[in-house]
Amino acid sequence: MVDPKETINIENVVASTGIGQELDLQSVAMDLEGADYDPEQFPGLVYRTQEPKSAALIFRSGKIVCTGAKSTDDVHQSLRIVFDKLRELNIQVEDEPEIIVQNIVTSADLGRNLNLNAIAIGLGLEKIEYEPEQFPGLVYRLEDPDVVALLFGSGKLVITGGKQPDDAKEAVDKIVTRLEDLSLLD
Repeated sequence: MVDPKETINIENVVASTGIGQELDLQSVAMDLEGADYDPEQFPGLVYRTQEPKSAALIFRSGKIVCTGAKSTDDVHQSLRIVFDKLRELNIQVEDEPEIIVQNIVTSADLGRNLNLNAIAIGLGLEKIEYEPEQFPGLVYRLEDPDVVALLFGSGKLVITGGKQPDDAKEAVDKIVTRLEDLSLLD
């Protein structure tokens, strides 16, 4: 049997930062090669990096959200590229703007099918949402770490809300232990 923690894969890291000043997104969009800016569709400018792959959403306020990265290192690397591109446009960016990880989305596999009806009853209705007619997964809110896990009948999990990569490992451990205690992992 494979340890479910060995199957954890980071799918997306979302982080935020800012450059502490307002931007004229129209002029940035004209000068920044590869930028997408359509204020009628989305209020921010979208700038994609290829290595590592991510998208920076740059807002008029100077706030920047990086999404699509596969690791926290990739977030930092992508945002360094964005900061350098902005500096090339003579936009003042401090040396090391604070980057805050907002959400790490991971996937994992428990390696066996799950009886979501039994799990819903076993875990207790105050911690879960399960409406199979609306959504095929069971939503399980953990308190420590403060994450939300989506459990699927296939045994696959999606864990969202983590602030560091170890949150997923801790969540998987707690879910496995809880399901074993309830004799729901056979």
